[in-house]
Amino acid sequence: MKKVWPVCGFALSAVLLVLFSKAAEKPQGAVPQFAEQGRLLRPEGYRKWVFVSAGYGMSYSQSSGGMQMFTNVFVTPRAYDYFVANGKWPDKTMFVLEIYGSTSRGSINKHGSYQTDLAGLDVEVKDEARFPDKWAYFNFSETAKTASADAPSKNDCWKCHEQNAAVEHSFVQFYPELLKIARAKRTIKPGLRLEE
Repeated sequence: MKKVWPVCGFALSAVLLVLFSKAAEKPQGAVPQFAEQGRLLRPEGYRKWVFVSAGYGMSYSQSSGGMQMFTNVFVTPRAYDYFVANGKWPDKTMFVLEIYGSTSRGSINKHGSYQTDLAGLDVEVKDEARFPDKWAYFNFSETAKTASADAPSKNDCWKCHEQNAAVEHSFVQFYPELLKIARAKRTIKPGLRLEE
């Protein structure tokens, strides 16, 4: 009987070690977390999520003024895996859009542009129980830990995504690998023009 306890203790330690190591592998903030008054907590560890695309100097209006900005888009791994299998987004999907300034002068660079300082962080959340319109948009300042959803729910971001996004509220038309999946799964919004 005395030998059973060390074996059981060893087995339990091994199981706990495996569980803790698996938990450590998962990116933090994989589902939206909310504080009081429905404020979204700034997603932590999103740079470990799936990087879906980047943009440079993109604008949805005819006027092009000001500094050309870089954008980087990340989505939660669980949502990405679901999209790959189904061509649409599951509930609790969360996208992060980083916005960075740009420059072409610095260090040894002679041509082209690169990213500089963080200018903003936008988060898009799909939560069918929390939001009557399923999707909501949050803008974080550089240091803000929480943000309220842009209100009313059908604000400019919501309207633009509703009208122009290729799959649900996501601009898959700008994410080449996801666009291939959406075409194969036939989940692109009917009648949406992807090329001009």
